Amino acid sequence: MKNFVVKTIANAGALAVATWLLQDITLTGHSTARKALTLLVVALLFGLVNFVVKPVVKLLTLPLFILTLGLITLVVNALMLMLTSWLAGVLDVSFHVQGFWTAVLGGLIISVVSWALNVVLPDED
Repeated sequence: MKNFVVKTIANAGALAVATWLLQDITLTGHSTARKALTLLVVALLFGLVNFVVKPVVKLLTLPLFILTLGLITLVVNALMLMLTSWLAGVLDVSFHVQGFWTAVLGGLIISVVSWALNVVLPDED
């Protein structure tokens, strides 16, 4: 359970950095507390998408992973971010990613920041 909380906080921090750095990833809210809550909800959605959908997509695109030496990971991460944005729209959460190339760059930023935060934040080990 502790590991889940740490990963969710790391994802929320990574999403916050991507929102701060990229103009076309928007997060709206009336107050800082509302934005923080929205980030946590989006981080949960993003974690759910990465847990359920991403393994299936990786399995189906395995030949592309081999052919591109893993660079297709950028596209898969972008698609997961776009799916998260779509789900946030369906659930009326104020988070939106505008455009595929923004999603590619956002996915790259989120991956790097999330990795760095997972290294820094305590783990259950």
